[in-house]
Amino acid sequence: MSKIASIEISHHRLPLDPPFKASWDGRPRRQFDATIVRVRDDEGREGIGSGDLMKGFEGHEDLFIGEDPRQLERHYEVLSHINFHYGRCWPMDLALWDLSGKITGEPAWRLLGGRSDRVRLYASSGVLRDPGAMAAQAESYVDEGFPAMKVRFSSSSGGRGTWRDDVRALEAIRARVGDRLDLMVDCNQGWRMPWDTTLSWTFKDALMVARELERLGIYWMEEPLHRSDRKGMRRLSDATSLRIAGGEMTRELYEFRDIIEDRAFDVIQPDVALVGGITGCRRLAFQAREAGVMMTPHSWTNGIGVLANAHLTAGVGDAPFLEYPYDNPEWSEMRRDFPMKAPLRHAGGWLDLGEAPGLGVVLDEDRLKAMRIG
Repeated sequence: MSKIASIEISHHRLPLDPPFKASWDGRPRRQFDATIVRVRDDEGREGIGSGDLMKGFEGHEDLFIGEDPRQLERHYEVLSHINFHYGRCWPMDLALWDLSGKITGEPAWRLLGGRSDRVRLYASSGVLRDPGAMAAQAESYVDEGFPAMKVRFSSSSGGRGTWRDDVRALEAIRARVGDRLDLMVDCNQGWRMPWDTTLSWTFKDALMVARELERLGIYWMEEPLHRSDRKGMRRLSDATSLRIAGGEMTRELYEFRDIIEDRAFDVIQPDVALVGGITGCRRLAFQAREAGVMMTPHSWTNGIGVLANAHLTAGVGDAPFLEYPYDNPEWSEMRRDFPMKAPLRHAGGWLDLGEAPGLGVVLDEDRLKAMRIG
């Protein structure tokens, strides 16, 4: 029987020149960090995960060493208790799924249910461009075969101007590509950077924006209110034909349980690298299905996180498409996936997962060694 022999956590940094001006930040990002978790068994196999910083995990290794890595439900419970006391340590769960796949010789998507070996993607932009440039970017997504695109609205710290300026960017996209792309909008009201104390929109603010988005046939309206305003989200969902989406940074699975039971969102967006791991989010997928709520994961971490969310989505097979962070040239596949030997490549808006055991991650060891910071 395979047993966990060691756990290693390392941190790596990619300098960004030119910087990445993320719509939700306001301050140019000059570096991109990645945390890598390696779980090795006593037969020499290694599982790989990535995501949050694993703060608070140090000192708890003995809770896993000597255990069978395939005891995923047991390990999930331990990680949930660590999460209660400390930070988000869910990359460990990803590494355990990767290792379990390597032990069994099966890809994670098959272990998770095997409904499909590929996922449809939507292109998730991150840069605030002027209307003409946004329209050109949308057309490039059509040319590459994407069925949908997510457009960011300005953050409270700056951007195009007011939300009306953001709507003009959407109008330019619609004029250029028509109905060839489904469009989603991330309003950036659900969360804030630590230094940003600007108030989120009120319900009436969000309803005014929703009326404009209805006119443009937007597929979903993401994070239109503060993350705590679940009643407001439900009211907004009832008041508009738009799907209301959110939850990417929700910390606890039981919060998602309440969101699903209250129908606070039409679309929930957990990220396996940030909440619950694959083990926990698999539970959410079934809960959401029974309630008629769409689940399509957030996946704005790196290629390892994209792969982990893709395996869950493919294995369970519920989501119409998965988020694919991709906004050339500022957020290229090469930047996003720098820990990996080769970046992920979509094919006509699809990500094929293949038959590689586990998650199919292949690290670029030389690059990681050169960029290690801890």
